Amino acid sequence: MTGNPAGSRARTVLAVTAAATLALTASGCDSSSGTSASSGGVVTITVNDEPAKTDPVNRKFFLADVAAFEKLHPKIKVVPHEGQMDPQTFAAKLAGGQLENVFYVYYTDPAGLIAKHQAADITPYLSAYPAAQQVKSTLRKVFQDADGHTYGLPEGNYSMGLVYNRALFRQAGLDPDAPPTTWAEVRADAKKIAALGHGITGYGDYSKANNGGWHFTAEMYSLGGDVAKQQPDGTWKADFDNATGRTVLTQLHDMRWTDDSMGQRQLLQWADLLQMMGAGKLGMYLATADNIPTIASQYKGDPKDYGLGPIPGGKGTLAGGGGFMFNPKDTPDQIRAGVAWTMFKYENPDRITSGDQRAAAAKQPVGLPEPNIWTGAAAAAKTAADKKLANEPVQNYAPFQQALPGIPLDLEPPQAQQVYAVLDTVMAKVLTQKDADIDGLLKDASRQVDSLLAAQQ
Repeated sequence: MTGNPAGSRARTVLAVTAAATLALTASGCDSSSGTSASSGGVVTITVNDEPAKTDPVNRKFFLADVAAFEKLHPKIKVVPHEGQMDPQTFAAKLAGGQLENVFYVYYTDPAGLIAKHQAADITPYLSAYPAAQQVKSTLRKVFQDADGHTYGLPEGNYSMGLVYNRALFRQAGLDPDAPPTTWAEVRADAKKIAALGHGITGYGDYSKANNGGWHFTAEMYSLGGDVAKQQPDGTWKADFDNATGRTVLTQLHDMRWTDDSMGQRQLLQWADLLQMMGAGKLGMYLATADNIPTIASQYKGDPKDYGLGPIPGGKGTLAGGGGFMFNPKDTPDQIRAGVAWTMFKYENPDRITSGDQRAAAAKQPVGLPEPNIWTGAAAAAKTAADKKLANEPVQNYAPFQQALPGIPLDLEPPQAQQVYAVLDTVMAKVLTQKDADIDGLLKDASRQVDSLLAAQQ
């Protein structure tokens, strides 16, 4: 990671070396985005993911990278657009010729786009970029079809872990260097933290604005379960009305109502737990690494007070992120140019160190354990650069770093946000109603999710 967050999604800002130059021929064909090569042989491509003006540091970085790329490749002109791919408007933009030549997608998008032939096959263009093979295979497969053809390039990833307050751990007599690794340990530690009093909550969880369903999914994965499972015929069905789902909800119910370690305030959404952590009133919650600098910058927490441990249970962790795909109406020259740009900006280990240097100079976070798309020599280069240039307390994240390679990464379910909205209700009732019918809630939610998934297939 080079420490350039955009909103809540951390970005990896990398570049290709001068050796990876391109010989591009002129093209007079328009792509669906309305761009074309000039008579002088310059290939023009539109790309999205330019940070908004409200994010001046990363916008400056982005435009500097455009200039550096165009200097390295004088036959390519990059036209940046703000924003990313919106699934609600994608089809209309593609049909209307408004889709960028290179566009950002989340990891939940590629399979559907590939199946509908709404992205270009870039397999023939990747042989010039051996660094692409150093990206984690699990992330590369997100952009591949069943035959191994590649339709996109990963940019970054995240996975869920346990953010915890090291200061409260010490006060409760717990070891801040040994966060809980099972849900039974989470429950025991939460009771000790809540016993400190003064309005301190041992463990926090969400139940509103789709965040509750998101966390329920992460908790299912942590125990080796699923929320939706693909059937032999390719369709999807809900897969949480089972013993694993009951275990997740029973644990939360007992922590809330028997132990009183989750506090009386419920129906929490994303910012609530960060605010509680920043105020020193929360012991633990599930989150991604980029929550920690946000707690420090927006909610006045001290970064040294926070640790990151592996997700309890350790049988799986919810992983996400995104990358770039290519307009199916691109010309071959535009695909070559788009791949060159994406490799330059996001997928080359040779600028990991300079990226960290740039981020550190701009007081952007350096040293968070994710996003990290790399393996092998590239991963070693990232580790060395982060260690040398870190402005985050990297030693506090060691439990997460050490455990992550052994924990399977599980992507979000299909129709994730709609599924999460259904599961919000389940979480809300368990955390606000002492006599909640867990079996009934799971059964009703399963029927609703089955209907959602069937309608989209």
